[in-house]
Amino acid sequence: MEKARFVVIGAGISGLSFLNWLRPELRDFVVLEGEAEIGGYCRTIERDGFVWDFSGHFFHFKHPEIERYLVERMAGQAILKVNKVSWIRHGDRHIDFPFQKNIHQLPQDELIACLHDLYFAGELRRAGKLEPPESFAEMLYQRLGRGIAERFLVPYNEKLYATDLASLDVDAMGRFFPHADVSDVIANFKRADNASYNATFTYPAGGAIQYVKALARDLDPAKIALSERALRIDLGRRVLTTSRGREITFDHLVSSAPFPALLGMTGLAWDPSIYTANKVLVFNLGFDRKGPAEPHWIYYADKDLAFYRVGFYDNIFQTERMSIYVEIGMPVDARPSADDVERYRERVLADLKKVGVVTDHQLVAHHHVLLDPAYVHITRRSLADVADKKAVLALGGVHSIGRYGSWTYCSIEDNIVEARALAERFNALG
Repeated sequence: MEKARFVVIGAGISGLSFLNWLRPELRDFVVLEGEAEIGGYCRTIERDGFVWDFSGHFFHFKHPEIERYLVERMAGQAILKVNKVSWIRHGDRHIDFPFQKNIHQLPQDELIACLHDLYFAGELRRAGKLEPPESFAEMLYQRLGRGIAERFLVPYNEKLYATDLASLDVDAMGRFFPHADVSDVIANFKRADNASYNATFTYPAGGAIQYVKALARDLDPAKIALSERALRIDLGRRVLTTSRGREITFDHLVSSAPFPALLGMTGLAWDPSIYTANKVLVFNLGFDRKGPAEPHWIYYADKDLAFYRVGFYDNIFQTERMSIYVEIGMPVDARPSADDVERYRERVLADLKKVGVVTDHQLVAHHHVLLDPAYVHITRRSLADVADKKAVLALGGVHSIGRYGSWTYCSIEDNIVEARALAERFNALG
């Protein structure tokens, strides 16, 4: 039987970050990656001169030391720091993101309706006439009023999450939700302040995989097993069995696998109904010439359109041909066949023409991927159960980290920060 001090499940951002911040003398490890290459959802595809990620994976750094650490390991890679330009398609116009701070760009009657509802929603809160919201949907109405909620925030997030917003926790989006009150909205009438957590982002010419390669650079590739999945974890014996029949004894196991998948490996009793998530069908599309010149992405709340977001790779590096990703939210039970995917692609192309992104452009290259899971449905039950189960797993030396390992909503950098914190705990123990 093999033995390793650390077994890491997943050769993506979280797993590799953990090993990067672990002291070199502690790096007795084995990494198991079920796919044939490292990267997880931060993989990159190159096709016919286009560079696409599995979806729009842009890094928004709050920790300059982490940004420096990664950039120093990407020698020769062109990296741009970009001031984000993002729009919302509303009716026949584009308005700036976030919607709630830019309602002055709406037609006058809609502006009046939104401002009226925003003001009186605030009055009700201040007067103590509202019970604390119990769901994400209730929070939207109470904080921003019916006008703003129903014109963008509710229909957009229903398309994104592909679920009833009343089932989600109030803080399902945490710090990533751009709150605004009446004073914020009115101040924005004359002086735009659309700052958000992702107001700037960095992106390398070779795609998001370059960040993963930077994390893998100083790790022994012989210790990273590709196309080998973790199957079973015996918590009592601290033994992991792989899809190749290997048994590995570990002191500590660090997993970035989706949390319900990890629970299934351990044999712990758990309730699958607690853990739901949408799926996202992503189309990467390359055209023969340039499209819209300015935005980096556009949000679409209109339910007659297949997609909820379109992003423009070509507007980052100002390339000569339009290169975009298109995202479609799907419910937890969606299982699109090859024929379904083809039908969706045709609908996407038609809808892109409908909104003016595509005119007489010719599609010259394409790719698609289904992200499953994509956006997890954060509920009161899931928050409580994750905390309880993590405590039990820790007793068996198992630590679950990352966006899916913690079953949460976070940025890519947040994954690195969490992995670094765990590594530093082990560094302190020696």
